[in-house]
Amino acid sequence: MSANAQYVIDALNHSFIQDHPASAFQAINQLSEADLIDMISRQPKQDQIRIWNDLDVDLAASLTTKLSDQVLLIVINEGDPVHTSRVLVRLSQSQRDEVLGLVGLARQRELIELSEYPDDSAGALMDPRFVLLSDDLTVRQALHRVRKSRQEYIRQLYIVNQSGQLSRMVEMHKLAFAQPGDMLQTLSQPVPAVVTATAPRDEVVEQLDKHRITDLPVVDVNGQLIGIIRYDVLMDTMREDSSADLLTMVGASRDERALSKVNFVVKKRLPWLSINLLTAFLAASVVGLFENIIAQFTALAVLLPVVAGQSGNTGAQALAVTMRALALREIGTSHWILVARKEVAAGFINGVGIALLTSAGVFAWSQSVGLALVIGVSMVIAMVAAGFSGVIIPIMLAKLGQDPAQSSSIILTTVTDVVGFFAFLGIATMLSGML
Repeated sequence: MSANAQYVIDALNHSFIQDHPASAFQAINQLSEADLIDMISRQPKQDQIRIWNDLDVDLAASLTTKLSDQVLLIVINEGDPVHTSRVLVRLSQSQRDEVLGLVGLARQRELIELSEYPDDSAGALMDPRFVLLSDDLTVRQALHRVRKSRQEYIRQLYIVNQSGQLSRMVEMHKLAFAQPGDMLQTLSQPVPAVVTATAPRDEVVEQLDKHRITDLPVVDVNGQLIGIIRYDVLMDTMREDSSADLLTMVGASRDERALSKVNFVVKKRLPWLSINLLTAFLAASVVGLFENIIAQFTALAVLLPVVAGQSGNTGAQALAVTMRALALREIGTSHWILVARKEVAAGFINGVGIALLTSAGVFAWSQSVGLALVIGVSMVIAMVAAGFSGVIIPIMLAKLGQDPAQSSSIILTTVTDVVGFFAFLGIATMLSGML
C-alpha cells in the first residue's frame, strides 16, 4: 500500500473515532488483534487514549503484551485509570509488574489502589476474568468468543449494552443446544442478582442464600460488569461468614463498638483529639491577628461563626462526595482536576446565593452596607475554598498512601476555619472605613 493511501486510511479512521464514537467503539472491538495493533500505532496520541478507554477489557488485556512500549506507556499513563486497573487485574503478576514498570510511582500507586478492594468486600472475592457478549451476536459467534477466551468452568455468559452495563445473561447449556444461527437475545434471561464491588461479605452471603445461584456478578457504581464471584468462593464465603458470626458473639474485634472498654476508646480517640486541639489554636491565632479590628467593631465577632459554619458545611459536603467516590472506585487521584472544578463551581454558585441571603439579613440587623458587603464577599471566598479543600485533602492523602477517612475531617476543619476567618477579617480591615 502506498504512503498516500495509508495516510488517507489513517485520516478516515481518525475522523470516524472523533465524529462517531459509539459506532467506532463497536467496530474497533470487532477487529482482529493484528489489525487493531496496527491501527492504534498509526493514530495520534489522543485517539490512542480514546481507543484504549473504549476497548473491551479482555481484548485490552490481550493487547498489553503485544503493543509497543511507546504506545503502552501512553495508554497506561494517560488512559482512564479505572478502565486500566480492570485491564491489569486480568494479567499475570509478572505481566502486571512489567506494565507498571513503564510508569511513575504515583501512577503505579493509583492503579494498584484501584485494582485492590477491602478484604471483606465483594471486589476481593471476585474473579475478574469473564466473557462479555452483546445480544446482537449469533450462537456461532458467541461460542467462538468462548473458545477464544480459553476459560474453564463457564456456567453463565453475560450480555452488556452499548454502554457496557450488565443487562442479561445466557446459561451455557442453552447455548450448547441452540442452533448456530440463533441470536443470543432469544436465549437470554434477566440476571437474578448482582452486587457492587464494595458490598460487604454479608451481602454476598445474603444474595447466595436468597437466590440459590452458582455465580454472582459484581458491578461498579455505573452498572458495568467487573467480575464474577464463583460458586466455590461463594460457599467458602458462607462458611467464613458463619465463623465470623461466632467471633463477633464473643467480641473478637479490633474496631470500636458502642460498649467498648473505656481504655480502648480513650486510646483510639485521644491522639486525634490532641491534634484537633492544635489545629484549633492555629485557627484562633488567625483571629488574634485581627484583634484590633474586632475590638473596634464588635459585630465582627458575632458574625465570625456564621462564616465558619457555612464554609465548614460546604467543605464537609465536598469531602463526603469525594471520599465516597474514592471508596467506590468511581475516580482515581488523577481525576482531581475534574472533581475540584465541579466543587469550586458549585461552591461559587452556592456561595453567591448564601451571600445574598446573609448580606440581606446582616443589613437588616446592623443597617450597615459595609458590614453586609464584607460578609457577602467573604462568604463566597470561604465557600469556594471549602469546596476545593474538600476535594484536594482526601485525594492528596490517598496519593500519599494514607487513609483519607482517618484525618481528612480534621485537616478540612482547620483549612475552612483559617480561610474563612482570614477572608472575613481581612476584608473587614480593608473596608473598615465603610463599617
